[in-house]
Amino acid sequence: MAASQPFGISCKGGLNTNLNQLELLGQPGFATELQNFEVDPDGGYRRINGYTDFGNTRPNSNTPLLGLAVYADGLIACSGTNIYFSNDGATWLQINKASVAGGGDSFSALSGRSVLARTGQNQASISIFEGNEEFGQVLICDGANKPFFFKMTGTGALSGRTYFAGEVTVSGTTAPTVGAIHDRHFVVAGASTARNTIFYSGTLDPTSFTASGSGSILLDDQVVGLKSFRTDLIIFCENSLYKLININDATNIAVVPIAQNVGCLSHHSIQEIGGDLVFLSPDGVRSVAGTARIGDVELGSVSRQIQSVTSLISKNIDTFTITSCVLRRRSQYRLYYSTSGGAINRAKGIIGTLTREGFEWAETEGIQASAVVSDFDSAGVEKIYHGDKNGYLYNHDVGNSFIADGTAFNIDAKYTTPFLDFGDVGTRKTLKYLKLSIAPEGTVAPTLRTQYDFVDLDVAQPAGIAMDGIPEPPVFGTAVFGTSLFEGTSDPMARQVLEGSGHTVSFQIKSDDQRPPYSLNGLYINYVPSGRR
Repeated sequence: MAASQPFGISCKGGLNTNLNQLELLGQPGFATELQNFEVDPDGGYRRINGYTDFGNTRPNSNTPLLGLAVYADGLIACSGTNIYFSNDGATWLQINKASVAGGGDSFSALSGRSVLARTGQNQASISIFEGNEEFGQVLICDGANKPFFFKMTGTGALSGRTYFAGEVTVSGTTAPTVGAIHDRHFVVAGASTARNTIFYSGTLDPTSFTASGSGSILLDDQVVGLKSFRTDLIIFCENSLYKLININDATNIAVVPIAQNVGCLSHHSIQEIGGDLVFLSPDGVRSVAGTARIGDVELGSVSRQIQSVTSLISKNIDTFTITSCVLRRRSQYRLYYSTSGGAINRAKGIIGTLTREGFEWAETEGIQASAVVSDFDSAGVEKIYHGDKNGYLYNHDVGNSFIADGTAFNIDAKYTTPFLDFGDVGTRKTLKYLKLSIAPEGTVAPTLRTQYDFVDLDVAQPAGIAMDGIPEPPVFGTAVFGTSLFEGTSDPMARQVLEGSGHTVSFQIKSDDQRPPYSLNGLYINYVPSGRR
């Protein structure tokens, strides 16, 4: 009998839906499925966290959440036709009102004022102008109303703070869809009455578009998004990209083309990560990678490995709600997409982790985010929140389940390897055992499944094996027999006997439960060659 042989797989590369199974034979680290996992920048795939309720009260009953911003150690939430603020998710102050000039309003005074007449609300673009304010000024564009501004002073209970709120007039009744803060100006664009025009406020005066330093610029393409980046304002249009330079120099202010025939599909896909900007274009997620050299801005796709996924998003952009955020401490870009009528537990998303090799991708299922935001609180803790179509708000990326409409759902996670030939497709292999390099964050119970020969119907396929009760790693100096290396480790090897044979084999690690996360770092397979075709 032939001697057994080893074969190792490192979990790296992320999801790849762009190559076929034959092309993936020699690239075992990739995943053909990577759902509800995230790529670790240092290697490995980690099952993601869930989400839990933020507070216990919806800001506006069951109307969809259309915009979120972290502000003053609380949240700004756009829901239905209204705008709200809360510092705890229990008490919400409706703020789409006009406060008194000068001294502002108390909690009770603002609560008692009449609501500003609003003609509906679309997905909101929210900017925060820092200036010299205690928390800065919140500025909101939604394409249906005049921009809205809000600020407060004071801390603690809402009743002890002072509030300033009102509308901003931009060129008459212009209702821009997007806004951005750039070099002491509030810049807006995308109004239905002026889709090709950007407007910028007075210098250090974000609520006045007639003050000193204000102005407007007409472009030859319709504006989709705006983002301040380094010293320039990047202007994302339907079919082109520009940058606005020298906004504070009336003599030399100019709009410079970056690229033609490359457009942006959604302002809500634009994020800064790793010193670059990324955005959703018709051909996938792209980056605007600038260098110190003037005018040297390179464009490149960063999502080629998941082209089939991004193509689906692009083709259905008019029916999907798109929202995105970055997790800075994990070097992640997250984009969520869903339809208004779709089931919450089937909503989808993509996670791009910036590694030394570039972006590596995974997918999510079960997170219906109509709005999402990430930012650091006053203690320097990165917080992530999202809202859904039914008006619920959640602490995102915490817990071991998905909470939707008050019901806890399992996190359905799966990692599937490509079909592997172990370097010789012509030899049949009889599998003996597998060692799984796994780092649980509590007791977990994934299921292992093997499939042979591209799921040939003539080849018997073994049933899945439940790997029950893999414990959290032991502390140094202890060991759990059969699950950990000698003297303890943070990377135990869970051993599982295998059955079956074939010329090629694929492995799937799956869990569908409310147990803690775990990280997969690699697979070690022992097999016996048993003859050639």
